[in-house]
Amino acid sequence: MTRPPAGPLGNAAPSVADDAPVFVISVAAELAGMHAQTLRQYDRLGLVSPGRTPGGGRRYSPRDVALLREVQRLSQEDGVNLAGIKRIIELESQVEALQARVHELLEELQHSENRRMAAEAAVPAVYRADLVPHRRQSSALVVWRPGGAR
Repeated sequence: MTRPPAGPLGNAAPSVADDAPVFVISVAAELAGMHAQTLRQYDRLGLVSPGRTPGGGRRYSPRDVALLREVQRLSQEDGVNLAGIKRIIELESQVEALQARVHELLEELQHSENRRMAAEAAVPAVYRADLVPHRRQSSALVVWRPGGAR
């Protein structure tokens, strides 16, 4: 009999999306090894922002639990204060967003290059010899001095 794949927290459980708000605060606190009041404080400080039920109850995702563990590690092992941890989290989020944007731009560039190559291939062979690569205009400034003026 085969075991189901490990879930996001390492347990053998049905696969749950990393950002699905599924854990109530007591379960998230236990999984993160913290007191529930600590999770409430981190929420107030903006370190971790759990999902909310229509009634206002907090629901933590596996990603939130991993972030709580990272906050705890930074605080206890590395001695970073909560303001520093918040800044680290913000910067990591910005890096992730920028990496996603770079990926999008690379895909767009590849798509454009594919279109260019297809358009070039569509030109009849008799005209290809007349094609001249177009060089972009340069904004470089070249200073010319006559040969005798130094």
